[in-house]
Amino acid sequence: MPEHTRKRLLSTLGLALSGTAITLTLMGCGEDKPATQTEGSHSTGHAEAAAEQTHDIGGPGPEGKPINDPLVTHIYTADPSAHVFDGKLYIYPSHDVEAGIPQNDNGDHFDMRDYHVLSMKEPGGEVTDHGVALAREDVAWAGRQLWAPDAAEKDGTYYLYFPMKDKDDIFRIGVASGSTPYGPFKAEPEPMPGSYSIDPSVFQDGDDYYMYIGGIWGGQLQRWTTGEYNPEDVYPADDEPALLPKMAKLSADMKSFAEPLRDIQILDENGELIKAGDNDRRFFEAAWVHKYNGKYYLSYSTGDTHYIVYAIGDNPYGPFTYQGVVLNPVIGWTNHHSIAEFKGKWYLFYHDSSLSGGVTHLRSVKMTELTHNPDGTIQTINAYK
Repeated sequence: MPEHTRKRLLSTLGLALSGTAITLTLMGCGEDKPATQTEGSHSTGHAEAAAEQTHDIGGPGPEGKPINDPLVTHIYTADPSAHVFDGKLYIYPSHDVEAGIPQNDNGDHFDMRDYHVLSMKEPGGEVTDHGVALAREDVAWAGRQLWAPDAAEKDGTYYLYFPMKDKDDIFRIGVASGSTPYGPFKAEPEPMPGSYSIDPSVFQDGDDYYMYIGGIWGGQLQRWTTGEYNPEDVYPADDEPALLPKMAKLSADMKSFAEPLRDIQILDENGELIKAGDNDRRFFEAAWVHKYNGKYYLSYSTGDTHYIVYAIGDNPYGPFTYQGVVLNPVIGWTNHHSIAEFKGKWYLFYHDSSLSGGVTHLRSVKMTELTHNPDGTIQTINAYK
């Protein structure tokens, strides 16, 4: 059995590898507490654990006290994409729920059904939940699983980009638009032409907008290696280059690609493509791009090794050279983030499962200050102390 396949099987079962020792961590299971807030209301309540506890197989369990509290506690939120519009910070997260679906490495237990938009006027200030911005039933081509979204603004119109499986159970990227940053958003009747996989993120560079997508395993990127959908998973060998995220410039209407999707090259210190067996550095999901001092930073999740890492390039297309770790593993299996500047400081937005007692699919969005060193590298963040 190839090493990356062995790691995948063990990681799916929540097994932590330490030399030859194997440890299984069992977490308590909770459920989403229905939000009682309406648009413009503020977070005050706490999500309750389910009265009848079951066991959840989670990811690594870092020790120590969390350095940040959840931004909201009345619902579970994850995969935060943060942007500043009109001087206010807006966060576009997934909305986790307890769907009662058994866990598997396709992520079927992440069965989200709608999106909420969060906002704040100041770092550490009161957080507003603007209510449901888009729901699955609002999308004509909907199948299931509203996963990690993102948003952008152009000429006074706000666009919400979201991945969801269509009626054939294939992930596509949808787009919806509205007149405010918090919606409601009206979805286009069809997904973006030529779109696939998950985790759309949009980076604005001057007058140009670029979309980055991709995720392996449940994100289905491995099913598009030929440019056509293949229902069978096809992964490279450990000594071959890893699967790469995709990107393309957006058209003027913000609803389609202006060019074909292309690979984003992620290189090691020797200028070689990072290999599939390099699980601590290879791309898994959650590509995000930000610009700092004229350089372009591609950050992403390593998935089954649970890091947020980053690489630096000279333009939005790359190539990007690997630099190091942004965020060490958090409580829960997934690690998904965004990076944004707000009120003169840089922040990392992330999630963990501390509020739910370690339930990997019931997560909570957090934020913490991020520091760029004088040489442009990023100081690694530990979410616990």
